[in-house]
Amino acid sequence: METIAFASDHAGYSLKKALIDYLTAKGYKTIDFGTDSEESCDYPDYAHPAAKAVEDGEADFGIAMCGTGNGIQMTLNKHQNIRAALCWRPELAALAKEHNNANILVLPARFVSYDEALEIVNAYLDSKFEGGRHQRRIDKIAVK
Repeated sequence: METIAFASDHAGYSLKKALIDYLTAKGYKTIDFGTDSEESCDYPDYAHPAAKAVEDGEADFGIAMCGTGNGIQMTLNKHQNIRAALCWRPELAALAKEHNNANILVLPARFVSYDEALEIVNAYLDSKFEGGRHQRRIDKIAVK
């Protein structure tokens, strides 16, 4: 089964832990890069190691979250080989995988319920990259 890198700040901590429990029960291996509590912290401290794990192949993909999802997504996308997609609806998650081959799903922890997060995560997991014209576009993302 695939390995998922997880990262969150304090705002995403509870949702992250719940998703790790859910996905572990489904048979996924998870690596939790933190944070480990609801004490205020800085999302880049956890985003960078998770992104590196995905880039290096230690994890197949990642799931990350902070309050709005914006800060952690911006940090993740500083890595050349990361395509982190902020998704708040299942349709966005499916399209992020199908069209953009997103390798890190980002959730806005303060704006989605646990049940909504499960729908989003499952839509992402159930989707496959379509390739073709989408690959051509992805090939143009990296700054050279």
